[in-house]
Order: sequence, then C-alpha cells, then structure tokens
Amino acid sequence: MSQNVIEFQGVSKHYHDHPVLHNINLEVRNGEFLTLLGPSGCGKTTLLRLISGFEDPSQGKIFIDGRDISGLSPQDRHVNTVFQSYALFPHMSVYENIAFGLRCKYLSESEINTRVLEALEMVKLGSLAKRKPEQLSGGQQQRVAIARAVVNKPLVLLLDEPLSSLDYRLRKMMQIELKQLQTQLGITFIFVTHDQEEALSMSDRVVVMQEGVIEQIGTPREVYEEPQNLRVAKFIGEVNIFEAKIKSATEAELEIEIENQSYTVKNRKNNKAGDNVCVLIRPEDMQVWSLSEVTDTTGMFPAKVEQVIYKGVTVDLMLRLSSSDKILSATQFFNEDDDKLDYKSGESVWVQWLPGWEVVLPNEN
Repeated sequence: MSQNVIEFQGVSKHYHDHPVLHNINLEVRNGEFLTLLGPSGCGKTTLLRLISGFEDPSQGKIFIDGRDISGLSPQDRHVNTVFQSYALFPHMSVYENIAFGLRCKYLSESEINTRVLEALEMVKLGSLAKRKPEQLSGGQQQRVAIARAVVNKPLVLLLDEPLSSLDYRLRKMMQIELKQLQTQLGITFIFVTHDQEEALSMSDRVVVMQEGVIEQIGTPREVYEEPQNLRVAKFIGEVNIFEAKIKSATEAELEIEIENQSYTVKNRKNNKAGDNVCVLIRPEDMQVWSLSEVTDTTGMFPAKVEQVIYKGVTVDLMLRLSSSDKILSATQFFNEDDDKLDYKSGESVWVQWLPGWEVVLPNEN
C-alpha cells in the first residue's frame, strides 16, 4: 500500500451551473484520522460522495491506493460509510445488521460469525447482539453502524457527521471511543463535521473548507495557532481582531499601532512597513487585571466588563474598550491562588495580551 491511500488531483464538482468544489488537491495518508471541517454547504459531504462513488467529479481525478477510480462502482472501491442517520435495518437484529455486508459477499457462515463477533466485541456490544435497533440508545446505534462498516475491513472509513444527533455527554464519550477505535484498527478515517472542538480533539490533520475551496490543511495545533488567513482564524474558535498598520518592519519584528499604542510583534509572514494587517489574539491569551492590581499600565488597554460567563474552571469575560467601544473576549483560568474570579458587569479593568502569542495576517477587507 502506498503512503497516500487517497489522492485528489485537480478535482472540481458542479451541479448544472452551480459550482460545489473548486480544484481540490488533497492527499490522505494511510492510517490517519483526517477531518473535513467547515460550515454547512462548503462541500465536505460532496467530497465523501466522490470518494465512495455516489457522485462523479466534473473535472480531475481521484485515486484510491494508487488506482484511478474513474468509473469504478461504489462496491468495488473498498471504502465504507457511516451516515448521520446510521441507516440501520429496523427489522434486523444487531447481529444481522453487522452481518449483512458479509452475506452480500457470499462468505461462509463460520467466517461471518467470527468476524461479526469480533466487531461486536470491538464496539462493546456483544451482549446486545439479538436486539433490534429500536431497542438501542443513540450511542449504541452508532456503534452498530460503525461495526457494520469496519467488519468489511475497508481501506477507508468515511464518517458523515455521525455524532451530530447525540447529546453533549454521549458525544464527548463517543469522540474518545472513535479515536481509540481508529488507532486500534489502524485504518484511515475521514470524518466530516462543522464542530471545531470535535475536529481539534480527534484529528491527526484537519482540512478547513469554505465555499468549495480548501483554505488550510494542518494539524489541529497548526490550524488553531497558525491560521493561514482570516477566514480560517474566524472559523476556528473565538478570536479578537485588531486592525492595524505596520509602522516599521525588520525580518524578525514589526512595529504596529493598536488603539493609539505602539507594540512590537514577531514578523512571521514577511510583512512590510505600510502594510495593513489584522492582529489576532485568542481569548485565552488575554490577561485581565483589576484596577487595584496594576501599577504599571504600559501596553494595557482600559476597559469595562460587559458580561461575565462562568464555566466552572474558567470565566469568559466580554470587555468593552474605553478608547473605541470595541468588544473583546477574554478567558480567565482558575489557579491554586484564586478562590474565585469575581468580576462584575460594569467593573473597570485593564486588559493586555501575552506577548508573542499574537498572529499578524494581511487585512483582507
């Protein structure tokens, strides 16, 4: 098997005159957990349908394990899909649902039984083999759908938002179980979601998509901490954005002005003096100080607390800058020295960001 189990080469897809995907070039590595992340309508599910053979590309080629799959039927592509609805057969038991694909291949009953029992054990449903889907919880139905897919030993397992119908607690649990299952099986998972937290917590790599175009491919840390453009930065988590102009620049540093204050920041993008840029700071990189805690306010902004959102181990603050009425988001973490983070709406504070954690990108407005 080659290092890349799937390759897209210049793939585009349109329905009549409506473009859905634009010149997609993507390599999916053997054995990785790859997530397609983006808003509804960005082309994520269309990519899955092109891999599985339910749609054909308008342009370009797709390769599975080095083989051009143009014109190849879905059953000959050696991939399986877990759908959002699970699509279990309601009249069949758990055992028979999982065995269905194997029976279509005319395998012997002894081999079918061995593989089904292995799959049931893998998803921890061995005691429920005789139940019907209606007798299972949502999480159990999802496990049956996964077992039905992996029992066929596909090269690639495609998962089209399979967790979206689960409640929050079960969803978090299934995220962990899915990642553990993928590691155990050692096969490639391609997972579709619009949930940023889900993508960041589960994936080896994330493909961020917008309007049928791949905006960035990278590890979860890369797409969060080093977004390639403002569209990625705005979609992946919360971010504070300051518009600024570069006053001077060297290869290593930039001097910029924000809210009438000068700052020196790292030059990671070869920016030049005079460029209009956006300075991005994540809420967790903002520091908030009560007036009584500060004597030296260099590099700080005066602000007022607009809203306090208590989240247990953190407090999210919405802050309004005194100089411009701009709203900022700041996440404050509890530590062993804090009995509580007791901010109140209307309280005057000072706010700054941790130096070195900002990202400077071209202003695309």
